[in-house]
Amino acid sequence: MRHARDGAAAAMSAASRILVARGKNEPQEMENPDVAWGQRARDGVWVPTRDGQRIHLGIDVAAADTVAHVLRPSLRVFVGVDVDTDIVAQTTDSGVRLLTVIHGPDAPAEFRFPVSLADGLALEAMPSGGYDVVHLRYGATVGRLYNPWASDSMFRQVKADYTLDGTAVTMRVQHTDAFYPVVADPHYSR
Repeated sequence: MRHARDGAAAAMSAASRILVARGKNEPQEMENPDVAWGQRARDGVWVPTRDGQRIHLGIDVAAADTVAHVLRPSLRVFVGVDVDTDIVAQTTDSGVRLLTVIHGPDAPAEFRFPVSLADGLALEAMPSGGYDVVHLRYGATVGRLYNPWASDSMFRQVKADYTLDGTAVTMRVQHTDAFYPVVADPHYSR
């Protein structure tokens, strides 16, 4: 088993390489007082909506008791959340990113993120493959879970998409035959 500090460094390195290659249009990490992270992977994160409510994004993983390695207030790494899998969790100015780092072929191909919505909110599938958080009374979009992307270490696109089971969003990453590590990006923004 990798040492936790080495694992955090490896996950950060993989995520950083891919984000730099993707360019300047990626959301930037920054502190956001409206975002509240739990201490363990299973605790997930509470994020704001545009109308002032909060939703909870869970991280449903095999090693749910994994404690975050907090590198900065806006950056934490959950090392070894599943076989050959880490999560680099970033706070952004309008939400969060859960960069899922897949280190090898034995890693799972599906990652569940249960979503707990405030009363009066619902998830609505979008043609892009993402989900909008919609205020049922007014029909307004108050948050968005963007369509996921994934890339391997050769900067090749890897197929990634979401499925919805109730209010649990599952990201599927078809990383067979990819060059590892693969980085996949669930991204929520208000």
